[in-house]
Amino acid sequence: MRLQKSQEAYAQDDPATSVMYIQEGKVKLSVVNELGKEAIVAILGPTDFFGEGCLANQPVRMETATALMPTTVSVIQKSEMMRAIHSDRAFSDRFMSYLVSRKLRLEEDLIDQLFNNSEKRLARALLRLTQYDKQELPEEELPKMSQEMLSEMVGTTRSRVNSFMSKFRKLGYIEYGDGLHVKPSLMNVLQE
Repeated sequence: MRLQKSQEAYAQDDPATSVMYIQEGKVKLSVVNELGKEAIVAILGPTDFFGEGCLANQPVRMETATALMPTTVSVIQKSEMMRAIHSDRAFSDRFMSYLVSRKLRLEEDLIDQLFNNSEKRLARALLRLTQYDKQELPEEELPKMSQEMLSEMVGTTRSRVNSFMSKFRKLGYIEYGDGLHVKPSLMNVLQE
């Protein structure tokens, strides 16, 4: 399936019938509460799965999956995914490894939200978006993201994100050009 920027792969409350695998691009997972407040749960990239709740008999999608850039995903129906998990040992091992890694990331995000200030949460989110934790040579340039989106990811206001981004730029941790460039030196914020 080829998704254009801002196109939804599925929406919150849609029937959960398949798992998706990102071949290229990035996908934002977000949840909206009954008051209309949106929270960004994750930003996923190549080699990530999403929509795996259907495997646990989740009847409807808990989140909305939206492409942040042109994105290609493979749609794997629940029955086909279950067959592959049970019959293909290498695939099963890879998928289980992915699930454990995703669980650990969610725990890190929760701990980050509970114990770190919004400046550190923003730095961590920017570093995670560059996939510094997945690649030997991480991406430096991020897909175009508004400060509003970043504020939703870290649970703070847009004005605070603006202030921190200015500070990061003055310290040489990020650069603006034709996009946002994040430097590995941003990790210094996490170590303070």
